Amino acid sequence: MKTTTQSIEQLSINTVRVLAADAVQKANSGHPGLPMGAAPIGHLLWTEAMHYSPKNPDWPNRDRFILSAGHGCMLQYCYLYLTGYDLSLDDLKQFRQLDSQTPGHPEYGLSKGIEITTGPLGQGFANGVGFAIGQYHLAARYNQPDFPLFDYKIYALCSDGDMMEGITSEAASLAGHLKLGNLIYFYDDNHISIEGSTDLTFTEDVAQRFQSYGWHVQVVPDGNDLEALYQAVKAAQEETTRPSLIKVRTHIGYGSPNKADTADAHGSPLGEAEVRLVKERFGFDPDKSFVVPAGVLHYYREIGKERAKKEETWNDLYKAYKAKYPELAEEYEWVSNGKLPKGWAKKIPVFAATDEKIATRKASGKVLNTIADDLPHLIGGSADLSPSTDTDLKKYQSFSPENRAGRIFHFGIREHAMGAILNGLAVTKGIIPYGATFLVFSDYLRPTIRLAAIMKIRPVFIFTHDSIGLGEDGTTHQPIEHLMALRAIPNLVVIRPADANETAQAWRVAIEHPGGPVALILTRQGLPVIDQEKYAPATDLEKGAYILSDSEKKPEVILMGTGSEVSLLLQAQEQLRNESIAARVVSMPSWELFDRQDASYKETVFPKVVKKRLAVEAGAVLGWYKYVGDEGDILGMTSFGESAPAGDLFKKFGFTVENIVNRAKALVR
Repeated sequence: MKTTTQSIEQLSINTVRVLAADAVQKANSGHPGLPMGAAPIGHLLWTEAMHYSPKNPDWPNRDRFILSAGHGCMLQYCYLYLTGYDLSLDDLKQFRQLDSQTPGHPEYGLSKGIEITTGPLGQGFANGVGFAIGQYHLAARYNQPDFPLFDYKIYALCSDGDMMEGITSEAASLAGHLKLGNLIYFYDDNHISIEGSTDLTFTEDVAQRFQSYGWHVQVVPDGNDLEALYQAVKAAQEETTRPSLIKVRTHIGYGSPNKADTADAHGSPLGEAEVRLVKERFGFDPDKSFVVPAGVLHYYREIGKERAKKEETWNDLYKAYKAKYPELAEEYEWVSNGKLPKGWAKKIPVFAATDEKIATRKASGKVLNTIADDLPHLIGGSADLSPSTDTDLKKYQSFSPENRAGRIFHFGIREHAMGAILNGLAVTKGIIPYGATFLVFSDYLRPTIRLAAIMKIRPVFIFTHDSIGLGEDGTTHQPIEHLMALRAIPNLVVIRPADANETAQAWRVAIEHPGGPVALILTRQGLPVIDQEKYAPATDLEKGAYILSDSEKKPEVILMGTGSEVSLLLQAQEQLRNESIAARVVSMPSWELFDRQDASYKETVFPKVVKKRLAVEAGAVLGWYKYVGDEGDILGMTSFGESAPAGDLFKKFGFTVENIVNRAKALVR
């Protein structure tokens, strides 16, 4: 090692470059170029810019780091290991291997110090906006004079690919509007994407674009200039009224004689021969791998300990805060620990069968506004659709640059960014976020729903206007395949309630549900309130499917359905009874919750001996075969809808009591 010719800083940076090249080469898979080019940015972040605590990665007031360019994760893994997080050199050697702590993209909940799962480009950028909103909201609610409990910042490293994705534009626009001065993003401007030079497709002036969004923009011409990077970060930290973008010209695969500044350094190992040349270039022994000089490890570990001292100071501050503001401290502790106040669910409204018809979106709004007082950490809004989705908390104000304590969010017509922002809020302890749009637009935020499910975090997605029942808006706005597409996402609980009371219970399940996101699927049109004295109580919704109304004798046919179609099933049951056909009605608002029940309960609801079954749902039929079996039938949608009043559409497509009765009779006879 030629340690005498390098400063400890430069040696440390080069160590990260060589570690990244070694790890990717050993895995024979990965992206070595970004870590090699952006190592000075990582060095600056972990040695100068960020406050963190390696032994307590969940310290509430830590600065957050998001690697939006998740393919470059070896950069993050290296710095986590070097600064003393629970990640070892052996973990780096297991990069991209089965059951390792160092997967091919950063995964939340797997490795300590990973704030959120990234990889799909643009997601991390937009997640950071959620992080930033979360910090401001916590500060507005809990900070007091001389007690700045929450004043952390959000740092992110973004790539050219992040800048190209549409979600980035949505999120950047909103961040500028909201004046999120706690955001500091680095743009790793290395001019290379998978297909080659970014000149092939990407020649816009990114700096001007972000300035037009209202961001504070700086340009660092040389990514190896530590002093210039330091000054840029310092200026960004001092800018508190605008989000900051630091555009840094880097060189992908820096140090590789033959592959630097080429697409070959982006998504493939450099090759054994090239890795040897890299090591020789930086003064490392080419015959040795995963070498971390003792001086480098000591240097970073000491910095990790130094950075952690701010946590000690914060702990003292919190102790004094708790003594002076015990009620606020108590509230923060229970909300941040995922607890709920005792008796909160008792305030969930109960709707009477004598009430007028009410759309489940309207019932949802009533529930939200009833429980909001007892759940101060419940915050959210819609993608410019609150009058239609009924998601405003009417007693509370909007979140804005002037009012960070607001609990109503206006995401604008930015569904994709809304989803990612909700994910950023959901990993901010002390916040339960929700966001709403029409079900047909769930496609716009499907990638973010999928990531929430992967991370097992709990944003609540509200999707209204759930079928052809929305009527005259026609085929473009009538969801057909969307409900089934959401059900296809593992670990996402989808609930389509049949009436106002099932909607109320759906909210209870959503608030109490651990380990994954929940999607509420709600109607535009009014539905009758099912009589809970005559039929089974809506509290049974928590089981996913339940016998809403049973036959007086052994059922000859089981009628099952969700949402607005369930009330039709009850009417059909009465007609079948008049014709001496015994029918059981099963309300099945959530397949996912039902599938989690034990075998004996499932047998109770769907006895194997009753093979005549009819499923009714105004959506795609795919998937229902699992429940109706070989001798069953499905009444659903096999085409798109049309533009007409809802009643006319339901009649045309067969969602009538008469048609259900005829289909059931055909099964039985």
